[in-house]
Amino acid sequence: MSTSLSQSAFSRRSYPRPRAIAAWLLAVAALVFAMVVVGGITRLTESGLSITEWKPISGALPPLSNADWMDAFNKYKQIPEYQEINKGMSLSDFQFIFFWEWTHRLLGRVIGLAFALPLAWFAWKRAIPAGYGPRLFALLMLGGLQGAIGWWMVASGLSVRTDVSHYRLAVHLLTALFVLAGLVWTALDLLAQAADTRALPARLRGFALVAGLALFVQLLFGAYTAGLNAGYVANTWPLMNDRFFPEGVQWLGSFGSTITNDPYLIHFIHRWWAFVTAAVLIVLARRAKRAGLRGASIALNASVGSQVLLGIATVISGVALPLAVLHQAVGALVVASTAWAAHSIGARRR
Repeated sequence: MSTSLSQSAFSRRSYPRPRAIAAWLLAVAALVFAMVVVGGITRLTESGLSITEWKPISGALPPLSNADWMDAFNKYKQIPEYQEINKGMSLSDFQFIFFWEWTHRLLGRVIGLAFALPLAWFAWKRAIPAGYGPRLFALLMLGGLQGAIGWWMVASGLSVRTDVSHYRLAVHLLTALFVLAGLVWTALDLLAQAADTRALPARLRGFALVAGLALFVQLLFGAYTAGLNAGYVANTWPLMNDRFFPEGVQWLGSFGSTITNDPYLIHFIHRWWAFVTAAVLIVLARRAKRAGLRGASIALNASVGSQVLLGIATVISGVALPLAVLHQAVGALVVASTAWAAHSIGARRR
């Protein structure tokens, strides 16, 4: 009996597996990246309001019969987007936009399971290294909150508006990108610990914080640009409709209101703040290279350069769907690369 008890005690002994957990987190980060891409398609195809209810469990299944499809279509017909913009659309057109919104929500459910179930398993096996449990739990809670934010965003377009609030869309997108950065950062901490037991969690250094704030502003105005369809107000570059500062800005009583609501001004800021952000991130990439992480430097330089070119191409094309989707996808890669570079300059050892 004593042998059995000792074996039982040994089986419950802590056995950290930082490398395995890091691989799992990077896999979840890849799913979040896919979620951001599908979210971009959903927005660009004006599909986000096609599902007018939030059913976390039963909503995982799409309509399975013609009667189910007609029921979903009839509910869509009750909202302003259909009545003012899409009135008379066919069932097949509705099914197209329904597909993208349903896929977006399904990916959210998949990500939730892909995070919660392995987390529970690693916790039961006592495989989570000391100090990382609260951080992983916080990421889980933030992911759950993101689902609620998504519905909060959709609900803003179901009664009075013909689209969702661009403020809520910005919260939804920025939360997803913050989760992506958190997953990458935590995975890098764990990989560092797996390679060297003296490694400590990296710190967010001053310049990395500055770079993160510059990128945050650019992403915020990118979300506003998407939410207000501000990309369509000009299809020339570098001038906006033959002017550096665009005609058409409507001053809405205060600077704060104008800068967050006027499509022309938002497009102008998103267009030119991009170069400020790019310059700061290139400096961050150089610092990452000096810290010995050449891969992080290459990833950040490549993603930033590609993103600037894609932004210009998207404008000139009149916001062509493939280019606009690529622009959002590479934006997510910029966030991940920034997290990698910022982590490299904040690495610590005991």
